[in-house]
Amino acid sequence: MKTNSIKYAVIVVICFFSTSVFSQKEIKNKIVDFATLVPLENASIYVQNTTIGTISNKDGKFVLIVPEEVEKDTLIISSIGYKSFKTAISDFDNTIEIYLEEDIASLDEVLLVAETRPTTGNEIVLKAIDKLKLNLPDSSYIQKGFLRHKERNTKEFKWLIESAITLYDSSYQTKASDHLKINVDEMRKSYDLREVDSLFTYTAYLKHKVNKRNLKAKNLRRDTIKTSSLVKAIKWNDTRVNGLQNLLQGKLNLLRNSTASKALFNESILDKHQFKLDTVLVDNGRKIYKIKILESSDFINLNTKGIYNDGYVANGWLYIYWDNYAIKRIEYDLIAASDNQKSRSKSLFGTQLNHKLVITYMEYQDKMYPNYIYYETPKLVNVGLKAKGRVSKEDEERYNKEERYYYTVQEILFTEIIHDKEIINKALKSSWDADIFSKKPYNKEFWRNYNTLLESEEDEKLIQDLTKRSSLYTD
Repeated sequence: MKTNSIKYAVIVVICFFSTSVFSQKEIKNKIVDFATLVPLENASIYVQNTTIGTISNKDGKFVLIVPEEVEKDTLIISSIGYKSFKTAISDFDNTIEIYLEEDIASLDEVLLVAETRPTTGNEIVLKAIDKLKLNLPDSSYIQKGFLRHKERNTKEFKWLIESAITLYDSSYQTKASDHLKINVDEMRKSYDLREVDSLFTYTAYLKHKVNKRNLKAKNLRRDTIKTSSLVKAIKWNDTRVNGLQNLLQGKLNLLRNSTASKALFNESILDKHQFKLDTVLVDNGRKIYKIKILESSDFINLNTKGIYNDGYVANGWLYIYWDNYAIKRIEYDLIAASDNQKSRSKSLFGTQLNHKLVITYMEYQDKMYPNYIYYETPKLVNVGLKAKGRVSKEDEERYNKEERYYYTVQEILFTEIIHDKEIINKALKSSWDADIFSKKPYNKEFWRNYNTLLESEEDEKLIQDLTKRSSLYTD
């Protein structure tokens, strides 16, 4: 496949914490379903034979910055189950919406092929898992990406961080906990209101540090605790629950970590999941299986240290290419199923959906690399008020159901892959820091040329509301 120029790649990686300066072209538009006129979320927009690309937001909108040196190349807009849109970058019109037509292969037709093929969902998935060693990277690489991390309740953001990150991975065959590294290169936005309602986190932190098992949040007073102590507790909790390393090195990185003994997608995958073939769709001209993820005989346990994360069943979809059994997309929900988890989820969060994960992959040089990751989970702030008599207005507000928990969302978009050994070795000699919570100066020039995820209209409104209270950009 065609690659970016050597000069461009060298400058990007050697300047590990900076950006290249090239002339850029901005492409932006909206993608909709031709028949229903519904916006298409998570459609892929990319330059053919490169890793330059992005995805559409839930409004179907996107923005992509491309170097002018690829202006004569082909832009592809694709979504599973639709015919792709292709045009020269130089001919792209930012003013005309993109309409994609449905494109479905006949399941009856494809199953009549003479060659021996798996015919059930379980058989197809087992074949795909067996072929991970062929379809996932077998040598070291670096990826550049964009992270958006936000926490919000039903009314407002409590926390918003946007960062440029670098990921290093030695290969699928190696242990991620030992050989996968992340660095936060730059920060674009940072907003934090969590210290105002973090007593529950602070209580968990004290229990962890001093082993006070009987300590209750209701026995603590916010005005007696230093903000610096709360921040330390928040960072501790964020790292163990929502840190990048937990997401990328843990169980929820389903394919990359499938060789681990307690992985969710290992050789015992059918003990915790069952799979049903739904249909065969088309993705950019290639047939792709659409497979339903169903519950099996065992509950799923994420084994998060210090947190009850057991008693789930899986639900969702897998999209697996017909020709090489490479997994293109995973939609993976964990739903409370055991009696204990159902009760806990209902009383604390008001929802049975505890974890929502989406991972898509891009094919580059015949290997599948992570392209986009979306992870959402409710995060407990307080356990609610259980009053036997009259309570003050302050307590009523503190235990308002809308303030009881936040939705935590992490999104990662990867757009660049580097294989050059010399460049990788030089980058590895630099210090790596995966702490997304530490503030960094805002580098306006860097972000001028860096691809990011476009905010949804809803998020953009909340962000505009935030800027009335505080600047999002660090000086």
